[in-house]
Amino acid sequence: MQKPAQKEAKSSDSHSSQQDLMKTSSAEDEKGDVDLYRGEEEIQKELQDKQQPKSAAVGETQSSVSAAEDLQTYSEREWKGNTAKSLLIRKGYEAIASEFNLRRVRGDNYCALRATLFQVLSQSKQLPALLHDSEISEWPKEMHSDQDFIREWQFPFEISKSKVQHLEQCLELLKNKWQEAVQCKSLEERERMCQQVFRGHDEEYELLEALKFLMLRTAIQLHSDMEKGSDVPEFCWLLFARDSSKCPKTFLTNHLRHVGFSGGLEQVEMCLLGYCLQETIQVVRLYKCDTEEFITYYPNDHKNASPLCLLTEDDRHYNVLVPKKSSKFDSYGRPKWNPPSDGQSSITTHL
Repeated sequence: MQKPAQKEAKSSDSHSSQQDLMKTSSAEDEKGDVDLYRGEEEIQKELQDKQQPKSAAVGETQSSVSAAEDLQTYSEREWKGNTAKSLLIRKGYEAIASEFNLRRVRGDNYCALRATLFQVLSQSKQLPALLHDSEISEWPKEMHSDQDFIREWQFPFEISKSKVQHLEQCLELLKNKWQEAVQCKSLEERERMCQQVFRGHDEEYELLEALKFLMLRTAIQLHSDMEKGSDVPEFCWLLFARDSSKCPKTFLTNHLRHVGFSGGLEQVEMCLLGYCLQETIQVVRLYKCDTEEFITYYPNDHKNASPLCLLTEDDRHYNVLVPKKSSKFDSYGRPKWNPPSDGQSSITTHL
């Protein structure tokens, strides 16, 4: 794995290349105490260390998503330099500091999935349509029988069941946790639930692997629609235009199976994630401050006026944005913005 760079090295201007999204990133300073992208061995070691039962309450040191903190304070602490990049990032933080606080997300290659899942469990009002399917636990078996995809699946921990059986378990867990979140009667109850989920144990990683499975299943369906000549979202053409993912099989082999291990999600895959969850993921991209891409939506043609809000400094590592008390946000913490007249975002993403 690439050696973590020092703090100012985090200001590299290599973000324009799509390949950069798969590279290792820099490290947070001693206060963050985590590498932005950890390797498979590190994740497995952490999970093994946490197998022992613990009676203590979930603490901040265990949490995969930190407590909310002031954006301006965080920015001044993390970006003290006077380079052009530091000034740009601080300007980006300042632009949104009056409306949001920040929750830092554990910096491994699951971070985009983890940040999105946290916002889903924190804010969702209902289950997405695909999780209402009573046969959801049969999907891995069906996929394995039809196209033998599951043979290539890898988990960040040892499993005692077959891969198909364990994915079935992951999907059931996701459905149950999402339903549990929707049924919470207060924000405080949701917070307690999220603290129990996001603590780096097997359950958390099972939920993240379930998201990856839903992405693959959606990609298979969309690719089939493309071959039939049916209408598909714009991002599908970008997803399958890559030499490394001409079809769902190569998408899994060359991209998705490595997410969480040696790479994170690329921008076009963020579109797929938002689409399969029937959500719009709104990302404040700090290094794009002063451009039309400062705020980007994944997918950008999704009709959803209440996006899940994330923040990134580099399109690699993602943190969670938490709205401050304001009439601009609803009781679930989602921004109350009016969609454009055509139902689409005016911000486009150049992938």
